[in-house]
Amino acid sequence: MYSVSKYIHIENGIIFENGKQIVDSNTTDFSEFIKQVYRNFEHIYPKFYKMDDLCKLAYIASELVLKDETEKDIALLFSNNEGSLDTDNKHQQSIQNSNAYFPSPAVFVYTLPNIAIGEVSIRHQLKSESAFFIASEYQTDYMHKYTEHLLRTNKAKKVLCGWVHCLNGAYKACFYLVETNGILEHNNQNIKQITK
Repeated sequence: MYSVSKYIHIENGIIFENGKQIVDSNTTDFSEFIKQVYRNFEHIYPKFYKMDDLCKLAYIASELVLKDETEKDIALLFSNNEGSLDTDNKHQQSIQNSNAYFPSPAVFVYTLPNIAIGEVSIRHQLKSESAFFIASEYQTDYMHKYTEHLLRTNKAKKVLCGWVHCLNGAYKACFYLVETNGILEHNNQNIKQITK
């Protein structure tokens, strides 16, 4: 049997850790909010400011879950319903006018949602299984089975799962870490509660 050892919910300037509110920002504006949260971290990660908004949100949610983690064999399973559409739209705007054609390589880099996984992996030196799924809603049953398969077959010692939504200023992240010991049983009912 596996358990959720820690979970994070971020939305509208508020962060909950294991169901308890730990941050209530004075702003819901994503750009301001995410910078405020980042500035409270003890470590410096200069690449943070170069990331697109989806990566920043995934990075912050992951950092809050993994901040005291020493295990490096952690699989990453992320999901959302828009891929990297927020950044795709910004890239499209930069190339649509042939008279003002200034595509930014810094923006183009983030036109794949799995770059968020890459940023988290680099920061925490993770080299385990990883996948980013696109679906209309969080696929609770599938993610539950996939997570337990990774743990049961020793493909990873722990699995960080997350729903990370960032589009047109709206944002939400629900991340949870699954391992052998924890605070909640790893079952569909608890996953639905965490990701709602």
